[in-house]
Amino acid sequence: MTAFSDGVVAIIITIMVLELKVPHGENWADLAKLVPTFLSYVLSFAYVGIYWNNHHHLFQTCEQVDGTILWANMHLLFWMSLIPFATGWMGENHFAALPTALYGVSLLMPAVAYFILQWTIVRLQGRDGVLARALGRDYKGKLSTVLYLVAIAAAFFAPWLAQALYVAVALMWLCPDRRIERELKA
Repeated sequence: MTAFSDGVVAIIITIMVLELKVPHGENWADLAKLVPTFLSYVLSFAYVGIYWNNHHHLFQTCEQVDGTILWANMHLLFWMSLIPFATGWMGENHFAALPTALYGVSLLMPAVAYFILQWTIVRLQGRDGVLARALGRDYKGKLSTVLYLVAIAAAFFAPWLAQALYVAVALMWLCPDRRIERELKA
């Protein structure tokens, strides 16, 4: 399952990089037109990388999976597969309100799907399982969801604020989540 997920993540990243079009022209001004698209790509690449990293940590806690976990994983991959579309639309439209809000939805939905995936693993392992102990109250996960919702709303009146919140959430998760590693060592 993790090999399949890795393949899907690799395809998602490939699709995103294909959105970076070669500029028509040879001047700095021609290249500068691509800055919004490039910045969108960098942020989305970071998010996909964060999910990939945490997905691997998550499945280190599993000795077995069931059909529910497989479908929850597919649910996560589905929402992640929409990130390239939202990334491209936001970058092409220079962080306009609606594309910025949709980008937030494309970040919120994988977060919800990841929560569901965690829940299905905890359900299989039990409340005293490795993952349940590692997650604890999951303040960072809950805060991320709240920040996504605030950012989506903010996108309609202050797209720059929404972007700042998306970057803030990415920075929160950029350092790998050590809770699982600590629990596995214990």
